[in-house]
Amino acid sequence: MAKEREVFINGQTDEDGNIVVPGCVRNGIDANSANKIFDEMAEFAKYAFNKSHAACYAVVAYRTAYLKTYYPAEFMAATLNSFLGNLDKIPQYIDECKTLGIEILKPDINKSNTKFTVENGKIRFGLGSIKNVGTVPVDNIVNERTKSGEYKSFIDFCERIKDEQVNKKCVESLIKAGVFSEFSQTRATLLASFESIVDSIQNSNKKGLNGQVSMFDLGTEEEKEEMQEKKYVFEEHEEMSNKELLSMEKEMLGFYLSGHPLEKLRTQIEAQTTINTLELKTIANQVEANNMEDEGVEISEKMTSLSKQKYVDGQRVKYAGIITAIKKKYTKNNKIMAFVSIEDLYGTSEVIVFENAYLNGKDSIVEENIVIVDGRLSIREDDMPTIIANEIKDFGEQKQNIFVIDITDLAETPKSKLRGAIKYFGGDKNNINVYVKINEDKKLCGQIYLNKDILEIFEDIVGKERCMLEK
Repeated sequence: MAKEREVFINGQTDEDGNIVVPGCVRNGIDANSANKIFDEMAEFAKYAFNKSHAACYAVVAYRTAYLKTYYPAEFMAATLNSFLGNLDKIPQYIDECKTLGIEILKPDINKSNTKFTVENGKIRFGLGSIKNVGTVPVDNIVNERTKSGEYKSFIDFCERIKDEQVNKKCVESLIKAGVFSEFSQTRATLLASFESIVDSIQNSNKKGLNGQVSMFDLGTEEEKEEMQEKKYVFEEHEEMSNKELLSMEKEMLGFYLSGHPLEKLRTQIEAQTTINTLELKTIANQVEANNMEDEGVEISEKMTSLSKQKYVDGQRVKYAGIITAIKKKYTKNNKIMAFVSIEDLYGTSEVIVFENAYLNGKDSIVEENIVIVDGRLSIREDDMPTIIANEIKDFGEQKQNIFVIDITDLAETPKSKLRGAIKYFGGDKNNINVYVKINEDKKLCGQIYLNKDILEIFEDIVGKERCMLEK
């Protein structure tokens, strides 16, 4: 730019003294004015695009918007493949798939390829994105399957990939990710047996190279197959708990795919919390929309509606989820604090825990622990909304709540409506007991599915002061 400044002000001549660029001075503009003009252009150049560059970005934006709208599964599969093997990035785009209603199919040794692929509008998880696996071994596994057909059993898989640079760590990760679930053995059985099976195959391979013949190589084809089944012994184990399976899945894939540890607590969480990750993202959109309005930019009706959001900076909230990461640090005053990532059913949010809250709740601040946070919202223009914790404790301490409705001296009309509401909200999701209270006596009258919206319906029927969640 310094070189261009000189040309802009004083012009440029060639070796023969011919004027190539006249410059401002030759055009009657004094040097001071020319310098000011160039300063403005230089400042503008810090953030400006030329027309061709801007046009290219516009074309890319329109094309990607078109593809995401009309080919969402293919678009998201391609996006996921651009971060293949990056367990930090993949969960973010999986969340976007959920938002778009695209189902993610679990990895399968006979259906998955190295990359994410589309199956009937759904996305099949790519083997190359499983932790500790790597694309080279997976390419070999997929090539062998393409060449010789699907793997018929875990033994068949191990025998066919023995020469394909697939090590034990890779096999273990594939087992943990659940890619062999179509076979008869439990995941616990495979984890207990795979090392000895791989070792047996490798030893057998070495003997074959030395020209040795084992008893398994003798007899008819039927006898060989029968002997082959007895050649490898599985150490049989019952399947692990659902919590253990989900934990391994999260470790290998970066997120919960086949289920979520919080799903069985959905009703209790909805009844006892006032905010979730989905609502925190909505707040972020609201802040962005308000900034756009401040700049005089016209926005859509959807964005405008966000201005009606009920959350404000400093508001007290309750949030629950499972702890996925903890980052501790010390302040300048040598006080401990932590940034805790907590995942609920809608995604992951960050909770800031200062010293008092940390020391009081340190027994609960453990990875994979389900907790409930009582805190306040922190909403800033340039950051994702966060929660500053006043208290963190195990969610298990909250699970024994009951719903109590005081019907003392309640008129007959609301009583009738109350009976109807209890019956209506019963059904298949019965997981909170409902008691009616008359004076000091409580009587169990059923079980209902309860969340914030349903609670408001009961409060409208009998009055907010008559509805209580008690332990």
